Amino acid sequence: MKYRCALLSPLLILCLSANAQGIFSRFDSTLKIGKAGYRFHCRNERMDQNPLMIRPLGFDASLREMDFNIKGLVKGVEVDDLNNDGFPDLLLYIYTDTITWNGTIYAFVSDGNKSVVPCVLPDAMMDGKINTGYKGHDQFSRMEGYLLQKFPIYQPGDDKDKPSGGTRVLLYQLVRNAEGGFKFNRVRYYDTH
Repeated sequence: MKYRCALLSPLLILCLSANAQGIFSRFDSTLKIGKAGYRFHCRNERMDQNPLMIRPLGFDASLREMDFNIKGLVKGVEVDDLNNDGFPDLLLYIYTDTITWNGTIYAFVSDGNKSVVPCVLPDAMMDGKINTGYKGHDQFSRMEGYLLQKFPIYQPGDDKDKPSGGTRVLLYQLVRNAEGGFKFNRVRYYDTH
């Protein structure tokens, strides 16, 4: 029995890794609105150190390619003009756990075609007003200039795959921060049952 378990463990890890790879595919895309946009490349090979390449296209000539690592895997990439400056902003949907689906959004916001400013969605787990019952399973979407984050609400005693508290929906809007950059400001949240 010991040998059978020793053989099954690596096989299980290999299957889970292959499953995550099937869900999180490689990205090699050019995303534009009009003549401006981004060239984006990510292999999505490792959760702990995932290299990304982002090249702004159609922006001021002084903007350079950005190469860096993130913790997590990219599940989706979109462009939208979140700050209404007429230039596209890049949205990356990142998941740091493929079991509980803890997710966030990394945004690269155009600032009048002169620079690209990074911005990260606030972590729901760190906010005492909304983290009660939070155990991941994040879903993201856009709606008329807002970002929506949805997740199931777990009640005490709920099984990990059977939340019974309904769904929490958070609405975020991109705004200027005090330093002149950008941040996602939570406009409101509500629970549905």
